[in-house]
Amino acid sequence: MNIAELNSFIVEAKAGSYVGGGMPSPACRQGSHDIGYQRGRWRYLDSYFGGTDFAGQEVVWLDDAPVWAMNYFGRIVERSLIDGERAGTVIKAALSKMYAEYGYFLGGMEFDHPLGFYADENTGDCRHFSGREVIVVSERRAYELDYRGGLIHP
Repeated sequence: MNIAELNSFIVEAKAGSYVGGGMPSPACRQGSHDIGYQRGRWRYLDSYFGGTDFAGQEVVWLDDAPVWAMNYFGRIVERSLIDGERAGTVIKAALSKMYAEYGYFLGGMEFDHPLGFYADENTGDCRHFSGREVIVVSERRAYELDYRGGLIHP
């Protein structure tokens, strides 16, 4: 498997699903919110539970074999500073810029938005990584999400 092709597909899939307002898929597990993306031999699914506070997993398949996954847990830290809708607006704006302008899904990212300051820090690369994204409002951390993932080997 070509890692550059995998990375490119992940960026495309993320941009075309949650961040890009893609259409929800039927729930694959009771109570889950699912959104998928497919191109040729590649398939992607983001499946999560919750709303304001949430947990989920993204998986990429190549020729029907799972090859990459990422799990995450996010939450509103200070409900007086931000709600789920406003946090989603900031996240979608920041990630849209990252995907379109930089062509990657991992990397140090800072983005100033009228609703809050978004920052993402991580270590590793597409093969194995971990990181955290936060939104800061009035100089206080209002939202946080931890994530980790990488290649899946049989």
